[in-house]
Amino acid sequence: MGAPVQETICQTRAERDRMRAVIADTLSAIDLVPPVPKDELRRIARTAARTAGVDGKYEDYLAVLVNNELWRPSLAKVPMDRRLLLLPKCMRNETACQGEIDEFGLLCALCGNCAIHDFKSEAERLGYVVLVAEGSPLVMALIETGQVEAVVGVSCLSVLEEVFPYMEAGAIPGMAIPLLHDGCAGTHADLDWVWDALYLTADGHAPGINLEALRKEVQDLFLEPNLDAALGPVRGDTERIGRDWLAQSGKRWRPFLTACVYQALQENGRCALPPWMHKLLVAVECFHKASLIHDDIEDRDSERYGAQTLHERFGIPIALNAGDFLVGEGYRLLSEVDLSAEQKAAMLGVAAAGHRTLCLGQGAELCWLRDRKPLGVDDVLSIFREKTAPAFEVALRLGEIAAGMDHGLGETLHEYSDALGVAYQIRDDLDDRSDDFEPLRPSVLLALALEHADKDERDVLEKIWTDSDGQGDRAKTIRRLRAWSSAEQKARAMLHLYQSRAVGALDRVRAPSLKLILRRVIGKIFDDGVVMGCCSDNQTGDAPDRAAGDETSR
Repeated sequence: MGAPVQETICQTRAERDRMRAVIADTLSAIDLVPPVPKDELRRIARTAARTAGVDGKYEDYLAVLVNNELWRPSLAKVPMDRRLLLLPKCMRNETACQGEIDEFGLLCALCGNCAIHDFKSEAERLGYVVLVAEGSPLVMALIETGQVEAVVGVSCLSVLEEVFPYMEAGAIPGMAIPLLHDGCAGTHADLDWVWDALYLTADGHAPGINLEALRKEVQDLFLEPNLDAALGPVRGDTERIGRDWLAQSGKRWRPFLTACVYQALQENGRCALPPWMHKLLVAVECFHKASLIHDDIEDRDSERYGAQTLHERFGIPIALNAGDFLVGEGYRLLSEVDLSAEQKAAMLGVAAAGHRTLCLGQGAELCWLRDRKPLGVDDVLSIFREKTAPAFEVALRLGEIAAGMDHGLGETLHEYSDALGVAYQIRDDLDDRSDDFEPLRPSVLLALALEHADKDERDVLEKIWTDSDGQGDRAKTIRRLRAWSSAEQKARAMLHLYQSRAVGALDRVRAPSLKLILRRVIGKIFDDGVVMGCCSDNQTGDAPDRAAGDETSR
């Protein structure tokens, strides 16, 4: 979804991370002190590209990464109240932005409708000077007056090219996070890199939690030896079937969220998880994997994780029983964690409430399948909330309770989970938009298309809503409709809106590590990027008008 990464930038996040590591290794063998001339940066970039076996067309992008690594130690030593954070004004959500643009740039209203609010409020709390404006002239004015001694910036490669001579001449430590797409729509960035640079301290590391290390720790819990340690020995076929299903592939988002909240509320979030937390995290995944077994039966799905679903392999009775068994295992594990009776009771209450709400959401969808009729957008979103948001909330609340009973985050985590769950389902709808919608499920895209269709198209869409026969050409029919294109744009705008609501829910969080990690989790779940309008920083006026779908497409 959204505009592709431009050809001169490494195409995937994994490749960009790998190249940053290769560059760090390359520089470790070279005795260089910045500032370094552009030609030398490019020479090192070419060396790193050859080492990694990547295309030489990425040279300019890699040169920016080389410059970042060279300046990293120096920038880390600059006090945060002597640093500048420079953001492109086109990062704003034009359709919802409440700020104003003058000759100096965007006067952010901190309305919470885009990532600018999140970066600006946190950076200013840390002491940064923050500008949402054109690059070189204002930056150099601040440098010349001595107000800033280092710069962290987000911009397109063309603007970075213009700013570089000033930075080199002034020997100003700087780290730049390039926008991944030039143009006036669909631009996005590796915002985790911005956070890392923003929090960089004198020891060369961002404080808080190492998300990648924590993610791996959670993933490793589901290797067979670790599962056996958490759950005990297998004592029969039912346990073996349930255990094997639990170990199947998966993103493990829910136990990861639990671990994130728990770690963020610790004094030292970089410590390894205590052994008793392993049972809690496996319990969270037990609940999730049980729901997938039941969902696959109810939705008549034949494949998951690239293999047969459990009911296709063993039959419905055995699959139902395995799902019920995993629910029981989840509650058993909650009762065995090394916490107080009060914490255990609170956990059981949260898990039971979430279980109940999920069943209500799934039940609403199943009852609709018995009597298909067109649904409005609000009706679909209501089902989305009950089907998906409670699982996120349970995971987050269990992590909070595990860390103690007096954090008072219940309402905040509820709002965050609600927005995150709805966004997650909208994103799934957009990902599935080319499918033939068989078996048909409530779809926000179909609801939006129906809402804005003319009479002829409305007749076609109502038939698709109510038809249970599964027309083979359904996807082709839908894609020909004018209302469908409009629905895709509006769904992308809605996705961005709910992502922004999730961000806004964090305003009341007073624990910096927790706020940071929950903000970064949004990026992790939604492909490590935030889509924004294009950078036109060398323009003085506002960016051109765009459709909401262009601004928020992913």
